[in-house]
Amino acid sequence: MTKRIELPAWVEQARAGWSWRGARRPRFAIEPGPGQESVWDYPRPPLLVRDARHVLVRVGSIVVAESRRALRFLETSHPPTWYVPRADVAGASLVRGGGGSFCEWKGEASYFDVLGADRRIPRCAWSYESPIDEAFADLAGAVAFYATELECLVDGQRVRPQPGGFYGGWITEELVGPFKGEPGTGAW
Repeated sequence: MTKRIELPAWVEQARAGWSWRGARRPRFAIEPGPGQESVWDYPRPPLLVRDARHVLVRVGSIVVAESRRALRFLETSHPPTWYVPRADVAGASLVRGGGGSFCEWKGEASYFDVLGADRRIPRCAWSYESPIDEAFADLAGAVAFYATELECLVDGQRVRPQPGGFYGGWITEELVGPFKGEPGTGAW
């Protein structure tokens, strides 16, 4: 089991530096209607929830991942990042990519290139092999995908990628923002 480790001071500082924590919605947030979720109601620290909706990721006609056991990572101001269990990802579709990144909640990310339809799409999937906080232990080995160059669907609905190119959230029709990553959101 993953246990919370002693974190460097800069990580603790990053965790503490957020103004919005889901306890109240800022004035500029869109009010959700019936059946909608505001990303401003998501908590910080984030929450990891299971979702039984049908998740499909593909390149052309090649299925890269398909699951009804996905996990949604819910964090204030972000559309959910969807993680698919490694067992539900076509293993031959992933090739270790270069580089990495660090999340103050999940730890070190490993990136993958996705192969499919005679294409190699660099760094469009990632995984946290050893999450740094036991609250996110279920993420170990699960894979998330950028929806920018991949066709990502939730219950048949094609998702829109989170703006900005760095974050990997998926925007579905039930979500309202504004979303982290849009112009002017750097200070959130």
